[in-house]
Amino acid sequence: MERLIRNPILPGFYPDPSVCRVGGDFYLACSSFELYPGIPVFHSRDLAHWEQVSYAMTMENGFHVSANMGTGGVMAPTIRCHDGTFYIINCNFADKGNFYVTASDPKGPWSEPHWITDIPDIDCSLFFDDNGRSYLVSPGDDPSEDNHRAIFLTEYDLKHGKAVGKRTKIWNSALRGAASPEAPHIYHIGDWYYLMIAEGGTEHYHAVTVARSKTVDGWYEGNPANPVMTHRQFGFGYPLDNVGHADFVDTPEGNWYAVLLGSRTVGEQHKNLGRESYICPVLWERGWPVFSPGSGKIDWTYPADPALPWTEYPEAPEKDDFDSQELDLSWSFWGTPYQDFWSIENSELKLKCLPRPLARKLEGFHPGEQEINRADCVSLLCRRQTDISFEVTAKMRFTPENKEAAGLVIMQAANHQFRLEKLRAESGQALRLVQVTTEQCGLPFLPGYTAETTEAVLEQRPVEGDEIVLRLDVDGQDYSFYYGDSEERMQPLFLHADGTRINPEEVGGMIGTTVGMFATANGGNSGNAAAFDWFRYHPKDK
Repeated sequence: MERLIRNPILPGFYPDPSVCRVGGDFYLACSSFELYPGIPVFHSRDLAHWEQVSYAMTMENGFHVSANMGTGGVMAPTIRCHDGTFYIINCNFADKGNFYVTASDPKGPWSEPHWITDIPDIDCSLFFDDNGRSYLVSPGDDPSEDNHRAIFLTEYDLKHGKAVGKRTKIWNSALRGAASPEAPHIYHIGDWYYLMIAEGGTEHYHAVTVARSKTVDGWYEGNPANPVMTHRQFGFGYPLDNVGHADFVDTPEGNWYAVLLGSRTVGEQHKNLGRESYICPVLWERGWPVFSPGSGKIDWTYPADPALPWTEYPEAPEKDDFDSQELDLSWSFWGTPYQDFWSIENSELKLKCLPRPLARKLEGFHPGEQEINRADCVSLLCRRQTDISFEVTAKMRFTPENKEAAGLVIMQAANHQFRLEKLRAESGQALRLVQVTTEQCGLPFLPGYTAETTEAVLEQRPVEGDEIVLRLDVDGQDYSFYYGDSEERMQPLFLHADGTRINPEEVGGMIGTTVGMFATANGGNSGNAAAFDWFRYHPKDK
């Protein structure tokens, strides 16, 4: 059977991939935005199969991220290895801004953040030259070009955490006045230094462009073939969009690849899965890279590199019975879980009913200026949606009191969600389906941002007993909700809800949909908790 690399290599909300190689091992890091733990790190031997080995950012090394809009937090990391030390550089919009962490092993532990106070730009990348010098490459405002954006280079002393050279503009973009030139990476290949960036914005017009220079700090000349990769020419109906934000890696035999992000569309421009990680081969011709030779687009499959050892990893089990005290790496919290609201006891996951509701009024924010509020946690444990069609089932034990509610939630960014929740009604216990939608004006980190959230109860009916089995069945944008006292006796609560309502085009796929379990006191104080006996995510696409 032909061995194939299948795209996406990381399905679901794993955007902004960055990759490096050490010997015969490949390591990849991704953005995690407001999910905790932060910055998942993966390992591969064959570029086809990837196994998560750690998170770079946890409470153990001081990671703070707020459960705010869903679109803040950490984004666009770069992973590199130099002299036996691994580096991840990133920006945390929920904390002090730019930082880097180090480790001798990508499995961790990772160091506490070294905060970068003298480089204000975002999307900073690290480059280690052959002479031992290290540099920060970053996009920033360019006063000489009417405050358009440009790419800058600064020599940086990583040992002492400070800039030791002047900040030099080295390029702007391939398209004059291009939107969002960002995500820069520099590589020294042969006689040239190559600069690769993303431009056009991270949505439909996203693109990869390349420039080169004979010196690391010289002005870089653009590739006449730019953009070297984009899908914008296919129009808005193509099933893979947003392609861009690339990083190069070579194999021990000298073959080249690029990892980059893209979004599968689920009906027009709805991007339920957010931005995922993809890969394509790269061929060097006449001193320039050719992405995906022969097709010029990201293909769903490529022949695996025969020189790399085909290394499969066990598939993650669909069902989590919560028999281990340690959570599987697939689980995430929304925001750093400071409060003591979750535990695993007697093979059950227990979530306390915290005061904070799952949806509340959205307010704009200023990146890097948010106060750390350790009493503002969301009692939610979730995992990424990784398939266009799937089924989620969970068994819950919960007796609601007052305004408490608990159950299943599927959410794409803040205040775009369906909640299948058990609550206290006038006549006793009830189960209801709540649809939460939001209309937003502007961007949350710019002045003038406004948002209006609407909650609608689509169905509610009485239920009895403490235990209940809840199910969410998704076929693309067709969502159906079921319940019963056992898996063998399930009945529909609401059929064919419109998934586009929580995955609107304006969300843009910046982050992806998560699905999970929650408990809330909806503004009150409570000592109550919901207990989940098991949770199962079953993909239907495979």
